[in-house]
Amino acid sequence: MKLPTRVAIAGLGAIGRVLARSLADGLPGMTLACAATGDRAKAKAWLAAENIACPLVGPEDFPEQSDLAVECAPAAVFERICRPMIEAGKRLVVLSAGALLPRGDLIELAKLRGAQIIVPTGALLGLDAVTAAAEGKIHSVRMITRKPPDGLRGAPYLEEHGISVDGLNEAKRVFSGSAREAAAGFPANVNVAAALSLAGIGADRTTIDIWADPAIDRNCHTIEVDSDSARLTLSIESIPSENPKTGRITPLSVIAALRKLHSPLRIGT
Repeated sequence: MKLPTRVAIAGLGAIGRVLARSLADGLPGMTLACAATGDRAKAKAWLAAENIACPLVGPEDFPEQSDLAVECAPAAVFERICRPMIEAGKRLVVLSAGALLPRGDLIELAKLRGAQIIVPTGALLGLDAVTAAAEGKIHSVRMITRKPPDGLRGAPYLEEHGISVDGLNEAKRVFSGSAREAAAGFPANVNVAAALSLAGIGADRTTIDIWADPAIDRNCHTIEVDSDSARLTLSIESIPSENPKTGRITPLSVIAALRKLHSPLRIGT
């Protein structure tokens, strides 16, 4: 009998909690092995309230205690979480795709160690279609993101450039540039753009406009892809979670990706 895949979760915020509940309730072929968090007291209280048995450890303990880790923590601790798993040749599901862009060495290390880095679809409709188009030739990829101001507040790019999203009564474009620049300036906001660039033509050729829009209450993304196989126009309105920077569909995307690992029928690329 095949043993279940032991899953570690890095971060017990809006995403990690949904994953922990799902694994504790019984995701086929999976078991919740452990978790790492910045606030252990808060995490212990939440786990106890949810009646979830889950040891709290450091990310450096993940390789020994798990087969797969899900990174859903602040981008600042990305390296500490991901490198040990990759060094150990394990599988890693990455939510902070923007933090992966400047770390091509981790991808090379994964090749060397036989590890696998999985970037789930997240809030990005049509990622499978983009990866398929990339097997041919993609001419251009453009993304337009509109978020409620609360979902962008505190972003490093806004603070560095003195851009305020407070008190807006109409939509305001706060950024226009490459996916690489967007990932650096909005590390908690546009991981979808980073995932799109990884699926398609790269972070420097993928362009994105970011708008703060007080008239909306959802995270809205429109993607335009022109390729030699198809012209794609993709649009999604993602309902924010308890954390306005994160859509409710993001943790569900991770659960779907985990379910595929042991499913007898796999839908999608």
